[in-house]
Amino acid sequence: MTLLQILARDPDSSTPEGNAGDVRITRLPHAHGNHTHVGEYVVASRDASGLNNKSVWVALCRKGLVKENWEDKIVLTPEGLSFSTGLENKFASASDH
Repeated sequence: MTLLQILARDPDSSTPEGNAGDVRITRLPHAHGNHTHVGEYVVASRDASGLNNKSVWVALCRKGLVKENWEDKIVLTPEGLSFSTGLENKFASASDH
């Protein structure tokens, strides 16, 4: 969820969706080697593996953090944008990579 929130703040990876405060993710990162770029951060590929896990998306949808049509387009709800995972501090500084 934290990675999706970072993408939602990146204008190169997201756009506002409708008037309810939703944000559509327009570009998911792709891993190369042992890492992937998420916004201004570099993340170990293993830490971003949930982006490709259908069960993760179903759980996020069930909790109301993403819209139900996530297979067609990824839309974070206001609840998803503000949800605290406790991992926010892990991304305290940008990478120079």
